[in-house]
Amino acid sequence: MKPQSSASNPDLQSSLSALDRSLQSSISKPRYDVLDGLRGVAALMVLVFHVFDACSENIIPHGYLAVDMFFVLSGFVIGYSYDSRWAEGLTVGRFFRRRLIRLHPMVLVGALIGTAAFLIQGSVGWDGTPVSFGRVMLAMCCTMLMIPALPGTAVEVRGFGEFFPLNGPFWSLFYEYIGNILYALLLRRLSTRLLTVVSASTGLCVAYAAITNGYLGFGWGAADGGWWFGFVRMLFPYTVGMIMARNFRPMKGMKHAFLWCSLTILLVGFLPVSGGESAAWVSGLYDFLCVALVFPTLVWMGASDGEATVSTRKFCLSMGELSYPLYTIHYPFMSLFFAYMGFDGNLLDKQTVGQHWPIAVGLVVACPLLAWLLLKFYEKPVRRRLSHMKKDR
Repeated sequence: MKPQSSASNPDLQSSLSALDRSLQSSISKPRYDVLDGLRGVAALMVLVFHVFDACSENIIPHGYLAVDMFFVLSGFVIGYSYDSRWAEGLTVGRFFRRRLIRLHPMVLVGALIGTAAFLIQGSVGWDGTPVSFGRVMLAMCCTMLMIPALPGTAVEVRGFGEFFPLNGPFWSLFYEYIGNILYALLLRRLSTRLLTVVSASTGLCVAYAAITNGYLGFGWGAADGGWWFGFVRMLFPYTVGMIMARNFRPMKGMKHAFLWCSLTILLVGFLPVSGGESAAWVSGLYDFLCVALVFPTLVWMGASDGEATVSTRKFCLSMGELSYPLYTIHYPFMSLFFAYMGFDGNLLDKQTVGQHWPIAVGLVVACPLLAWLLLKFYEKPVRRRLSHMKKDR
């Protein structure tokens, strides 16, 4: 019996064409290892910023801007990785499934660690008010489902106005989810010109909010316009990253990008830019310029370095893999540290890290170590299994 040719078998021909497009896409798209490394540097900066946030003076006053660096990176990577896949048959459902597999396993662990830390702390709010076990369990379930807490509700167990009181930094993951949803349903369909209009409009909102408030460290709670601030704070750098992905052309002669970009990120965080109470807008303007100009430039530089050594690429890959677990699990330990130092919701009892430096150093070492263990023995195996479940069926 003569075997059927692909030309006479439409299904086979379609499958081969899809496979060919997929292979061409994967071959033509290099992996930007340096960007993975920069994500890791930003995650470490967030960790150090939060350690010193319990002190009278934070030596890394603009460390919160690392979150905005995450948003630029996310927009660039999402656009670069997925824009061409929609024409190859990627569906909205499959996109959401991939993003959930990528993000949500560590959300569950971060919620559990946050719950355990809150109970160990004594199950009390920042003002010392006892919180019932039932409320803690409700907050845990909402955190696992990425449902933010409203001020004054039973879920807001710490009484500090956070969207996610058991694990504060989850606010940025919440907006990351919103960014992914908007990308799949709307943003990817916009022309570059219209996307630029969206980006510029949200950029003006971010500039206004930053200059008016004197800083850009908002969006983590619903009070004082937090919903709106958090949304535009995510959408502006996210769309900037998407636009860059659509127009990216590597800089020629770019070398040692990871080193120079890493040093710049640290400089952005450590630089004590402040206009004082009479000119707080100076600090706000600084924050905005970092997000609008500095971070996009760093992403462009990092993506342009195609000559990084093998050892640098391996290091950057490891840093990138570690960044997300570190970001999702570190803050509950900061909450324990704050409680130990006598921190309260009114920021009245801050001390110096010098008084408790062994614990501070221990946190900076232990959190990345725990993140690495979770990465190796939990996140990677779970993601791998979830990715193959459909194939197994």
